[in-house]
Amino acid sequence: MKRVAILGSTGSIGTQALDVIRRHGERFQVVALAAGRRIDELVAQAREFAPRLISAADPGDVARLRGALPEVRVESGSAGLLACAVESHPDVLLAATDGAVAMEAIIAAVRAGIDVALANKEIVVSLGEALMAEARRSGARILPVDSEHSAIFQCLEGERRERVHAVVLTASGGPFWSATAEELARVTVADALRHPTWQMGTKNTIDSATLMNKGLEVIEACRLFDLPPERVRVLVHRQSVVHGLVIFTDGNVKAQLAAPDMRLPIGYALAYPDRLESSPLALDPLALLGGGDQARHSFEAPDLVRFPCLGLAYRALAMGGTASAALSAANEVAVRAFVAGEIGFTEIPRMVGAVLDAHEAEAATLEAVRRVDAWAREFAARTARTRHRIGNH
Repeated sequence: MKRVAILGSTGSIGTQALDVIRRHGERFQVVALAAGRRIDELVAQAREFAPRLISAADPGDVARLRGALPEVRVESGSAGLLACAVESHPDVLLAATDGAVAMEAIIAAVRAGIDVALANKEIVVSLGEALMAEARRSGARILPVDSEHSAIFQCLEGERRERVHAVVLTASGGPFWSATAEELARVTVADALRHPTWQMGTKNTIDSATLMNKGLEVIEACRLFDLPPERVRVLVHRQSVVHGLVIFTDGNVKAQLAAPDMRLPIGYALAYPDRLESSPLALDPLALLGGGDQARHSFEAPDLVRFPCLGLAYRALAMGGTASAALSAANEVAVRAFVAGEIGFTEIPRMVGAVLDAHEAEAATLEAVRRVDAWAREFAARTARTRHRIGNH
């Protein structure tokens, strides 16, 4: 049985991963669970999967958890994340937290040679070069969980990397792909959370609406697959069935297609290098390719005028070093400010752009990334407060 630890077990990816494990109980053993919120759900998960270690973000929840689960070791905070990632001795760590909260825990797991199924874009965006270098030193495998990067990973299996001309990430376009600039200016939080295809957490859903998720994924692809930005491209594919393509130097193209269900890339990462023997889906060919009697697929170029976040990601890549960390941190604060009603939807890219304007990139060491992450968050939060005050007058 493969031993699995999950950081972010009560979030969207974490709960779907546990569904995969539940369906394949003979293949996986849960050894640790960490959650930031939803303590009642964490207790229920621990009772069902019987991990030896659990962790909560808030130290105030420790006594409650110990009372509910006296036979389980309970930790909290960054030390708890680190314990779950390393001290539970997993074969694979599923990193499904948001933001940079689990950065040290993920690095520690990689240094220990533990395979990491990575669903956290921000870690690769902020610290990707250092993370991949640590993985090469330790022999740990970084297994992408994002559907797009899982697609590219699968297409590259058995291929010579020098024969790769370019990779293409597909984007659903989110709920506002056909919206005018005037309509985008009036978008509400409720509007932004109505994704037409995927079931995701709040931040990822809003990132999809702004296309920042695709910008972060471009940076992620450059790090994971050691490619320059000009060889990572994006096409909008509204059907969300083709998740990624690889164009080879001889003109041939490989594409990975699957139903838009995150349990599929999660299961692939957890079982790798094997595949699971069954799927949660009905494996009808036309249903998998988009449903109906006929499956049609369309592709179009992204609109960087109405959706400038994708362009900001390419700009951060061009700046190099810690610019990607600044972009990621600023976006996280901007999304939080939008959800809180402090800024409008179209102000998200303006805030992120302002942080990049003010940032002087440096080499992306762990120490530098920590410092830039804190600076970018403070700068973006101050900008959000200023815009909120102006908006109220």
